[in-house]
Amino acid sequence: MSTTFQCSIKRIRFDENYEPANNTRLTTNFANLARGESRQENLRRTLAMINNRFNSLATVDNPKGDRYSLEIDIISAEIDIEGNGQAFPFIETLKSTIIDHHTHTNERIEGMIGNSFSSYVRDYDFSVVLPSLGCKFNEKPEDFGDLHGKLYQHLVNSEVFKAEFNKQPVICLSVSTTKTYYRTANVHPILGVEYTNEDYSRTDEYFAKMGLSVRYFKPENGNAPLAFYCAGDLLRDYTDFELISAISTMESFQRIYRPEIYNTNSPAGVVYQPSLSYGDYSLTRIVYDRIERGELAVKQGKWTEENFIKPYKDILDEWAANFTVVNVQQNQAA
Repeated sequence: MSTTFQCSIKRIRFDENYEPANNTRLTTNFANLARGESRQENLRRTLAMINNRFNSLATVDNPKGDRYSLEIDIISAEIDIEGNGQAFPFIETLKSTIIDHHTHTNERIEGMIGNSFSSYVRDYDFSVVLPSLGCKFNEKPEDFGDLHGKLYQHLVNSEVFKAEFNKQPVICLSVSTTKTYYRTANVHPILGVEYTNEDYSRTDEYFAKMGLSVRYFKPENGNAPLAFYCAGDLLRDYTDFELISAISTMESFQRIYRPEIYNTNSPAGVVYQPSLSYGDYSLTRIVYDRIERGELAVKQGKWTEENFIKPYKDILDEWAANFTVVNVQQNQAA
């Protein structure tokens, strides 16, 4: 095909002065926190929560619990379908860097790439496609997520992505409120107690089409398991600090966004059914508009349909029909 689906990557620092870019998905955790009268205090408290959680897990030679802090960059990846400079904002993830304050040079250590996952096409799939087909709870068409999965794999296997990051992303999300999770005897020194469930959720299957498999772990002193989506071996391919950076970042966001699951007053038991109607939880001091987030997902899904899916339908269909990860790698080697 003549089209190249050119990828590009931009970075913006997530700190107390962060302001969302014009093309940022406003449903993202970090964008939602950065609006309104409380924006700067929200950001300051969120970053403090992340740093405190990191230090609570990185305890070696850290007696005061203040040795490390995280620098977080928002990674925005765009795809230019026709190679004409008209780039579509495809996904946003987070990249962390760990700062060791007990060294004279404030040594910088690689943290995780991935963490949060924000996607306009995912909004379209879940907020436009499923309702338009009248899909009931956990129902979906057979090809649901096919295009999104192939676009994602095209991005992470591109030379542009590999030039920026030396590892594949690990996406860390909330567990599903539609499934029951069972504690196993497997305990990882960083990730904590592993949980399992009997069948995939619709989200798990969606991420599987991105080439990602899922494992569930509840870190030490955490209230509920987190879902870790990874293309490789989660336990072998990543350093302890990378894993801790993912836990501290995403568990903090989930405590803000889903306190009924991650900021409860008692931890998950041997058999665990997450529920947003659970009442025994504490609120953080961080303002988060969850209702607005759901409304924006629908609006942004429809925007994606009008500005990406419909205009490029024929090109996308032909490209997806011929796409394999092997083809991407062969093209790059040529």
